[in-house]
Amino acid sequence: MNLLEVLILVVIGLVLFNSRKLPGLGGGIGRAISNFKRSLTEPEEIDLTGKKKDSGDTPPKP
Repeated sequence: MNLLEVLILVVIGLVLFNSRKLPGLGGGIGRAISNFKRSLTEPEEIDLTGKKKDSGDTPPKP
C-alpha cells in the first residue's frame, strides 16, 4: 500500500467511526488478536470429569 491509500483508509475510518469511538474499536481489535494468538499457543483443555457434552443433535428425553 502506498501513502495515498493509507490516508484514504484513515479518512474513511474517521467518517464511519467518529474519533470518539476509534480508541474503543482499536482496543477491541487488539484484545481479539491477542486472544486469537493465545488460543493458538495454549493446549486444548481436556475434560477429565468423564461427562459427555450434549451435542445437540438428539432430542432431550422426556
